[in-house]
Amino acid sequence: MNNPYTQMFYPRQMETTMQPKQVIVVEPYVYAAVSSLVGKRAVVETSRGSVSGTVLDAKLDHIAIQEAESTFFIRLCEIVWIMPE
Repeated sequence: MNNPYTQMFYPRQMETTMQPKQVIVVEPYVYAAVSSLVGKRAVVETSRGSVSGTVLDAKLDHIAIQEAESTFFIRLCEIVWIMPE
């Protein structure tokens, strides 16, 4: 990519295409639903199965659920449905 010819004629294009971009997927309705369940018990169905326990925390991209001594971190985009217990 260090071709002087390309850099001479397309300097701005090279700068913009070479910069990494951070992308965050936000599920606003899922986040709002899970946020209302913090501190309560819930069942969360994911694409890999269900997890039940106490919702410890809700962030924009994941939630934390504790069952007994195990803590599970689940990405919001993997949640199929949520049901309070």
